[in-house]
Amino acid sequence: IKMAGDSRFPDVDTDGSEKNEETEIVVNVGGVRQVFYGDNLNQYPETRLAELINCLSGGYDSIFSLCDDYDPGKREFYFDRDPDAFKCIVDVYYFGEIHMKKGICPICFKNEMEFWKVDLKFLDDCCKTHLSEKKEELEEIARRVQLILDDLGVDASESRWKRCQKYIWKFLEKPESSYPARVIAVLSFLFILISSVVMCVGTIPDLQVVDAEGNRMEHPTLDSIETACIGWFTMEYVLRLISSPNKLHFALSFMNIVDVLAILPFYVSLTLTHLGAKLMELSNVQQAVQALRIMRIARIFKLARHSSGLQTLTYALKRSFKELGLLLMYLAVGIFVFSALGYTMEQSHPETLFKSIPQSFWWAIITMTTVGYGDIYPKTTLGKLNAAISFLCGVIAIALPIHPIINNFVRYYNKQRVLETAAKHELELMELNSAEGKAASSKSELEDLARESKEGPFYSSRLKVSHSDTFIHLLSEEKHYRTRLQSCK
Repeated sequence: IKMAGDSRFPDVDTDGSEKNEETEIVVNVGGVRQVFYGDNLNQYPETRLAELINCLSGGYDSIFSLCDDYDPGKREFYFDRDPDAFKCIVDVYYFGEIHMKKGICPICFKNEMEFWKVDLKFLDDCCKTHLSEKKEELEEIARRVQLILDDLGVDASESRWKRCQKYIWKFLEKPESSYPARVIAVLSFLFILISSVVMCVGTIPDLQVVDAEGNRMEHPTLDSIETACIGWFTMEYVLRLISSPNKLHFALSFMNIVDVLAILPFYVSLTLTHLGAKLMELSNVQQAVQALRIMRIARIFKLARHSSGLQTLTYALKRSFKELGLLLMYLAVGIFVFSALGYTMEQSHPETLFKSIPQSFWWAIITMTTVGYGDIYPKTTLGKLNAAISFLCGVIAIALPIHPIINNFVRYYNKQRVLETAAKHELELMELNSAEGKAASSKSELEDLARESKEGPFYSSRLKVSHSDTFIHLLSEEKHYRTRLQSCK
């Protein structure tokens, strides 16, 4: 910061206070210079730029507490900070709010605001959204890194049973942990496919056999394969339940409920077959068994456990409930309107197929979704015109929310890939720092910074970092690491 000439320096009165309203200050940040005036800066006296007006009267100690360097010959203050971020931050003195430019990391921009002592409340709401998204990404990276560190760490104080539980959990839940775990994951995937194929093939009449009562039933070979698959699923579920660190959360998890639904019908039908005949009629037992065997289709959802694409699709649909709700609302309104119009217009025809408005709902549904079975169709000219308008409106209503749903899928899929890469990069840097022997020397400093992060803002104000450095304080208190997050770039 350069004071523009001796004549422009503020005068000091007998009390030592400065008449700084007409002070002209030239700020030099990273080689970029900008002129400020005291009346603008004094609107926010708590900021660093406003403190610079009074720093000369305090001597060199006061000067160097605010800047990186000072040239008394040129009366110039130097700041080694990001000039692009500074250009955005100074908008608070002119417009009362701050907007981030594209390409600036939100976390780094937050650090810049803390350095210049500008409150986050001046950041516009649209930019706060980017900041919260980046904070969530850092939390997710820290969580993934912590999970990997927990898997790698071995606690000697744990009992042999606890260590065995951890090993079984990693073996069944984390295929990337070892080669045998990958083999088990592939086998589980194959058993799901084989069980699904057997369920479908068993319904082919040519492959079925006739029992003593003349009823058709599955071939004994297919039945044996089905039993082997169910045995594998049962063993897998029991081992995962026993080794689970949180059994209540495990039992209530959606995918584990699907596993139970895929296994349970086999044992219930087996029980009914052997014991149900004594309690009820044989025909009722057979009907109950057939109904339960249909529930075997739930096992196809077990593929989601081994497919990141299916998991991403599920998350995209969950994030697209608003768009899907709009789609259903558009279709519901269209179905009601066009079915009522179709019923009214078709009443003049003696052979009309539209007997009532509720019956016309089926026609409106298959027309607006462009299925068109042809079981119900209009016969009058006005009815055909109404049908043409209805399927055109249906195409438009279905096409409108498709783009946001696809965007949610692509955004989440790309985000997961970035987070996985960032977590791996964090581990590589931790190994590098450990190999260089830096972790031990910085342990006490990191503990102090972590303690401050609990009492202060998201990042400690004492932590001075470059534009690619962040501090993950979200890991457990026993392990703290300061690394470079490439995802912030």
